Amino acid sequence: MSKKSFYTALAITFFAAFGVQAQQDPVFSQYMFNTLYLTPAHAGVDGVTRLTAVHRSQWLGYQPSFGGGGAPVSQMVSFNTPIYKLRSGFGTYILNDVSGPQNNLEVQTMYAYHLGIKDNKLSIGIKAGIYSQTVNGTYYRYVDSNDSQITEGRDSQIKPDLGFGIFYRSEKYYAGIGFNHLLKSEFDFGADQTRSALENHVNLTGGYYYDLSFDLSLQFATWVKTDLNETSVDLSALAYYKNTMWGGLSFRQSEAITVLLGYSFLKDKSLRLGYSMDYVIKDQEAKQATSHELLLSYELPIGPGTTKKIVRTPRYRH
Repeated sequence: MSKKSFYTALAITFFAAFGVQAQQDPVFSQYMFNTLYLTPAHAGVDGVTRLTAVHRSQWLGYQPSFGGGGAPVSQMVSFNTPIYKLRSGFGTYILNDVSGPQNNLEVQTMYAYHLGIKDNKLSIGIKAGIYSQTVNGTYYRYVDSNDSQITEGRDSQIKPDLGFGIFYRSEKYYAGIGFNHLLKSEFDFGADQTRSALENHVNLTGGYYYDLSFDLSLQFATWVKTDLNETSVDLSALAYYKNTMWGGLSFRQSEAITVLLGYSFLKDKSLRLGYSMDYVIKDQEAKQATSHELLLSYELPIGPGTTKKIVRTPRYRH
């Protein structure tokens, strides 16, 4: 397949079906509850063992004008836990992201070392794993349909992946940074001239908590994501009532306004269910108006052998 044919086919598919998507990593609206995705340094920082599952349906109901694949869908399952004896934490996640003709699958494992700074915590983490990319050639519209190197079916490749991060938190605020795809692994799918590399991605996140009363508190959060070419910013504000229910609004730069809602179940509030709905405010003619996301997390009970006592507050564990 010629370079011109391949890139023209790729451009037509993504511009017509999904618009311009410069950044390769998927977006999640409930990022403030999914910090492990943003930086590996968050592994074990909260002092609890947590399981989290997220499902996101973007532009729900969208159908492409040609080909197939439908609207983007992302799913992630993660696990992280502190390792008290080593002053560190362990984490892992599996991420599945489907965007039309392309399916990306990540399996990442991470380790973070925690440093105590007075009453605060500085964490440095690294993650390593595999990144699998699958392309379905039947979903592309090719310029030269007689090209002998056209992929008519599915083709997959698996490459190594590496990331690094730093996270700092106190009782009132937190900040973190994560660097993804440091190896810039390439996927050539059998044709050297059509190599496609994973681009470096940087995630910056931060937040601040403010108590209005004993029962009511506010959280302000942000997520800045960039592939060093394009940058996008999320700004969010949430209100928590008795650490049991929450709601808020978020704004994604030049993309969408988001409503966030959630509720904590069980006596110890260890089971949390969150929901968000994005309303697209830009380029609606090329998309469907809403995206929907569900998040479910569960914190395992503290075992009797745990040597470090965990003090529970509405937002911080130490």
